[in-house]
Amino acid sequence: MRRLLRILAAGSILSGLPAHGAELRIGLAADVTSMDPHFLAIAPNINIAWHVFDALTHVDEDTRLIPGLAVSWRALDATTWEFRLRRGVRFHDGAELTAEDVVFSIERTLKVPNGQYGIFTRRIVGKEVVDAHTLRLKTATPYAMVPYDLNSVFIVSRKAAARSGPEDFDSGKAMVGTGPFRFVRFARGDRVELARNDDYWGAKPAWEKVAFRIVPTDPARLAALLSGELDAIEQAPTADLPRIRRDARLQIAQKVSWRTIFFYLDQYRDRAPGLADKAGRPLERNPFRDLRVRRALSKAINRQAIAERLMDGAAIPASNLVSPPVFGYAPDLKPEPYDPEGAKRLLAEAGYPDGFAMTLSATNNRYVNDEQIAQAVAQMLARVGVRARVETLPLNAYLPKGRKGEFAFAMFGWG
Repeated sequence: MRRLLRILAAGSILSGLPAHGAELRIGLAADVTSMDPHFLAIAPNINIAWHVFDALTHVDEDTRLIPGLAVSWRALDATTWEFRLRRGVRFHDGAELTAEDVVFSIERTLKVPNGQYGIFTRRIVGKEVVDAHTLRLKTATPYAMVPYDLNSVFIVSRKAAARSGPEDFDSGKAMVGTGPFRFVRFARGDRVELARNDDYWGAKPAWEKVAFRIVPTDPARLAALLSGELDAIEQAPTADLPRIRRDARLQIAQKVSWRTIFFYLDQYRDRAPGLADKAGRPLERNPFRDLRVRRALSKAINRQAIAERLMDGAAIPASNLVSPPVFGYAPDLKPEPYDPEGAKRLLAEAGYPDGFAMTLSATNNRYVNDEQIAQAVAQMLARVGVRARVETLPLNAYLPKGRKGEFAFAMFGWG
């Protein structure tokens, strides 16, 4: 129950595009922080990586696994997977993709300092190159998710990336992939520029060049689209969706996304930061370690109201960590019903009849309506006696604090 608020935001992309052209200009809602595909696993970075690099497996629009750089895979036994690579695939420098590049990429995820992709490869305990286009991966115990996990592992050139760190990818020195676009330029906080890879093994991209512009504020992003400065934007402001739909010049692509928004609770430490009584004295014990408190806070959150009013219908209340299209989704699980009176009873049973005070941490430039949702949740918690002080930060400042364990109750997204 540590993930209390779970809302699936429907991904929205707004565009006024001709069928094809020389250059496509896209407005991104959040900053791209690194070009290294094995460093920081956040959505803006991943989006860019998918244009320049590729993975062994792909997923279709309904998250079903399909071939990528691997044309086939099979389990040879309970702990051994065999992957056969697509022949004739070349990196942007002309070198042919081989199984050695795949093994190097898997191993590199575990070597990048503070990298976040090792979670997808740690279960792999053995790697065997059978030939240039065949490799076998062994796990210590049976593990059916290997092909799914490798959808998140980008394959880099062993030649270009050997002894290269994130800074070499940011400069372009190591940005050699097999993806549909070649790297041109990364201007931190401003843009990423790419050029079409005419030798791509898959369908030829319609655009010769793509420029990803960083425009974090909703009004500025929408204004740039309406003025013709941008051709497409992500995360169309939900409050503007009715007006946008009436504009014949624009098209909206909308689908239930992979992303689930949730609140993380620190239920592991005896004392957690930002927890106090109503007088401001630090609590002697961490209330989040009590299941009754965690259930109370969950019952205090009106997910349906957030989905309908704050997200203007562009979200659905969540019951799973994964969204409905994702493998592993359990349809029998239902969202926690809104029950403020039940929340009060549980708090009283846990020894907090008058509630307590805490800090609610959230981003203010990462997720759709993130700051507004944080403020709304704080108001809902106040109705059951929990006084939540909202503290929001830009993503670049937020994630380092989260990694250092400085949050007790914090908003995050999965997917």
